[in-house]
Amino acid sequence: MKNLTTKQLQRIEKKKKKMAALLEITKLNDKDKEAKMLALKKTSTELDESNDIDSSEVSMEEIVKRKRPCDENLEETFLNNSVEKENEIDTEESDTLANKKPRLSGDDYLKLKQKLRERKKKLKTMPRFRLKTVGENASLTINVKSENRIPIFFSDIQHLLLYSLCGHHSPYMPTRWCHLEKYNRITHTVVLVIEGLSLYHFMAYESMFPYIRSKLKHRVEVVTPAAYGGSVIEELAAVPITGIQSDKLRKEYGSLEAALHNNGDVIKLLRIVFPMCGDPSRNAKRLRTYDLPETDKFPRTKLLLSLCQMVEENYPVPLKGELAKKYENYIMTKDVYVETNEKSPMISLDCEMCKTTTGELELARISLVDESMEIIYDSLVKPDNPITDYLTRFSGITEEMLEGVTTTLSDVQQILRKLLPPDAILVGQSLNCDLHVLKMMHPYIIDTSIIFNITGDRYRKTKLQTLVRQFLGERIQESQSGHCSAEDSRASMKLVQLKLANSVNFGDAVLFDCNMEILNIHQMINDQGSLRTEIQKYATSIFKYAVKDEKTAAIVGNKEVINEYSKYLTSSINIMDDENFGKNDQVRLVIANKDKQAVLRASQIATKHVFTLCHVKIKQEKLKNDKIQKTFRTVNKWIHKLWKHMAVNGLVCVIFTGENHAANGACFLNLKKDCTIQNREINKLN
Repeated sequence: MKNLTTKQLQRIEKKKKKMAALLEITKLNDKDKEAKMLALKKTSTELDESNDIDSSEVSMEEIVKRKRPCDENLEETFLNNSVEKENEIDTEESDTLANKKPRLSGDDYLKLKQKLRERKKKLKTMPRFRLKTVGENASLTINVKSENRIPIFFSDIQHLLLYSLCGHHSPYMPTRWCHLEKYNRITHTVVLVIEGLSLYHFMAYESMFPYIRSKLKHRVEVVTPAAYGGSVIEELAAVPITGIQSDKLRKEYGSLEAALHNNGDVIKLLRIVFPMCGDPSRNAKRLRTYDLPETDKFPRTKLLLSLCQMVEENYPVPLKGELAKKYENYIMTKDVYVETNEKSPMISLDCEMCKTTTGELELARISLVDESMEIIYDSLVKPDNPITDYLTRFSGITEEMLEGVTTTLSDVQQILRKLLPPDAILVGQSLNCDLHVLKMMHPYIIDTSIIFNITGDRYRKTKLQTLVRQFLGERIQESQSGHCSAEDSRASMKLVQLKLANSVNFGDAVLFDCNMEILNIHQMINDQGSLRTEIQKYATSIFKYAVKDEKTAAIVGNKEVINEYSKYLTSSINIMDDENFGKNDQVRLVIANKDKQAVLRASQIATKHVFTLCHVKIKQEKLKNDKIQKTFRTVNKWIHKLWKHMAVNGLVCVIFTGENHAANGACFLNLKKDCTIQNREINKLN
């Protein structure tokens, strides 16, 4: 036998002590039970001798003497049994009742242990879904009041659907806002898109949707395409490609309809939260023919942060919810903005800060540099609160420098509002910090810490000093007297200009790998027809991912809806109508004349496909006061019908698409877990 280690021997001794203690407790329990049974027997005898004794008083008297209280119903049961069987009870039977606690032999113990293992193994294989912090911030159940919520984006929903279909092979992950465990155990995914309903309809008439409340426990607010005039079908069906892929393929081979990650989408999203004037369609025209400056190889708008990136990078944005409270004292750089374009002026910004009695950093110096490297504004600033640390080693600010300075933060804010053009693009390294000390918000940002990446990891950023040394061959921030905001502003502007003079992927280790892959494709494929097939691998639809590994999908809706979704079905996918769908087909197209028929058919075929998408449209006339409650009851029945026909471990996603340029949308999610079946199986194990 293998010699046991000291720790193993100690564990064995501890187990023996625990077992000995358990044995003593068991003996005490047995004595306690024996005393109870004798007391009950005595009570039943006294009841027969005298009917004047109040049984409730006796029981209460006995309860006081007990070590542990018992349930009154349980006591009465014991009392009745003892009265009925008084003549049959003897000392031996009394001892038997007192020692009724089961004892497990070696074989029984091993069997029970095995059953518990099997139960644990079964529970581990069940998929689980939970919201992360970002998802909880958007949750309708956690943040009932709208001012407390920060909505997620429609792309977040698409990323979850992709992950449920492809898992780790998905091009995008939903890790920003939720966590899905055991994706490979999900039996199928069903999506019900209800166009015409918004978050307002659910919140105002929540009682009319009992099945959403009882079955779909994960409910979040979503910024849907309807809020900025976009297409719900396009943003759900079309899987975006990266910026570099879009640029390269469009430049050589023309337009790619499925490429969504472009300047137009960035501006559309920014229009939601920032006041803008101008024709939104102007961007679409500009995407086809660029009027670039001589020094630029691609539009500078390609480097802009999207609204989603700004939220992730902790930039101040005028979204509602907790962010609205957080930034209630912030002001915008302009009252109204103009849509930016490929010739919009870039202005580099950098601030230096000192620590004050508030414990926070406050503005001490600000520098602005234009594209000619000329300083257009440079000023020392007196913090609003007394300074506790000048941070000279970093800021370059000393007590002597701020003597006699009268410029305040409020003065700087007003100067910037007058100085910056309405389409100005602010450039800088981690500008979120600068905007926070300025207590200002701006829609157009190019962040050098994001567009340059030498680590190959998007979440590991490189210092400005290192970027300047590697890409510009210059040295900055080496003075013992601290940093210079004017020097840092020029450095950031030079980096952006260098990137614009090369390509989108220049200086970005993440995008560079993608670019090399595409260049290899260009070299290998000469035939134009074959090339377009390769292009579709990068500009594809969600259905392309759904039908991998011999899986199938279904699209259900009226003729207009089916025609829209058909635009995102490539020629490599085998498509067939409902009646003629066979084993060699991949996507089933179901055309329904009415919404009721669409939902009915979707529920009938839901378990036959790994991905079922049902899209219905609620007409505005059905949302009038005299019809609105009937409409909501109908929608509630639709959701119940789909849920009823779902298989266990299926993912259900119901989307209210929101109202055009008005209320946001909502998404309701849950994994179906059949409690009845689970309990039955667990009982079998036990």
